[in-house]
Amino acid sequence: MNKAGPIIIIEDDADDQEILIEIFRNLGYANKVIYFTNGKDALEFLNKTDLHPFLILSDINIPKLNGFELRSMVFTDKQLQTKCIPYLFFTTASNKKTVLDAYALSIQGFFIKPGSMQALTNTIKKIVDYWQECIAPNQFE
Repeated sequence: MNKAGPIIIIEDDADDQEILIEIFRNLGYANKVIYFTNGKDALEFLNKTDLHPFLILSDINIPKLNGFELRSMVFTDKQLQTKCIPYLFFTTASNKKTVLDAYALSIQGFFIKPGSMQALTNTIKKIVDYWQECIAPNQFE
């Protein structure tokens, strides 16, 4: 895990993207935030970049490759595994099956997008601060 690396957000809803842009700007993290509107473009970026992202926040219902398909591809890719990128679902859709399916793919977190700006800000802050404190295997290389 590269704590100084970019935060990847995969969100196809333009309004949600704008809100997240504002939240990250207000929180002032040093990490660059990179947005994708579909899973295919995010996967291509992850496979081609020399950057080691800090974490991935992915909606589930995204075009081209949905969140589950993308997570599966990231999880099984040997090169991406060595980057130790925490992958979290950040979505409005949830039910027992969705959550069980997510954890079957070894997701590192499943979050429901809160309805208020303050609650959303608090959730984002908790997520980023938590992962800033975590230690990953690649920190010992």
